[in-house]
Amino acid sequence: MFSHPVRIYWEDTDAGGVVYHAQYLAFLERARSEWMRTQGHGQETLRRDHGLLFAVRAMQIDFLKPARLDDALEVTAALQECRRASVIFSQEIRRGGERLLTATVRVAALGTDFRPTPIPQPLYDELNALVEKDA
Repeated sequence: MFSHPVRIYWEDTDAGGVVYHAQYLAFLERARSEWMRTQGHGQETLRRDHGLLFAVRAMQIDFLKPARLDDALEVTAALQECRRASVIFSQEIRRGGERLLTATVRVAALGTDFRPTPIPQPLYDELNALVEKDA
């Protein structure tokens, strides 16, 4: 499973040193973007080569435990499902072996006009081959 490291800085927390809930969304986004980049499809490459943008359509998040100032976290991303015009990621945020958050994220495929569009066939085939069956 792909994992992206994140360190918690003061800017990520509230006055008590606990990560503000909305900041987790940024961590999840970074991990998905880096996962795509490791597959050879950075955001700019998708736009330029495929006329494709990805945007979050829906999220289901379960906040289990708080992260705190100076924590070193691992944010995972696994492709759970590839549909014609969207992909679904399974994600977790961990501190060591401790699971802090789980998320399921549906990302819609959009054309550069920001309208829903099918994922181009070669990219669809490539992504479909990367689906993790146990994600």
